[in-house]
Formats: sequence, structure tokens, C-alpha cells
Amino acid sequence: MQTIDFDTIPLQEKFMLMEQLWESLSHEANANGFTPKWHLNELDKRQKKIERGQSSFSDFGDAKKRLYKFDCIEQKHP
Repeated sequence: MQTIDFDTIPLQEKFMLMEQLWESLSHEANANGFTPKWHLNELDKRQKKIERGQSSFSDFGDAKKRLYKFDCIEQKHP
């Protein structure tokens, strides 16, 4: 197996490699029916909370406002 010296690769190329790797992993995982058990468990847990009425949802604009309020993200456009 060939290894890659990431320290010598420019940042833009690193992102391109990462995107290619993610795309490859996604296709392979889907083709082989692979989903991590912890992921399935989390999805099941969240679905049950929704069914019991214990989950709430908000639109993206409201979520951003809450994050700005707590300074969790940098506000570029007031």
C-alpha cells in the first residue's frame, strides 16, 4: 500500500483528496449495505423521541439566531 506525505500537499489539494475519499467511502458503504451500528441506534433513539412528541424542530434562520445569541458562530451579516 502506498502512503501519502500530507505535509507536502497544498491545502486545496488536501480538500480535493478528502472529497474524493469521502465520495468513494460513501459509494462503497452504500453498495455494501454498511451503516455503523451506533448510527442506526442514534437514528432509532431520535425517531422514538419524535413519536413520543419529545422533540422540537426549528427552521435554519431561528437556529442561526440562537447560535448568534450564544456567540457560537461568527455573525458575518447582522
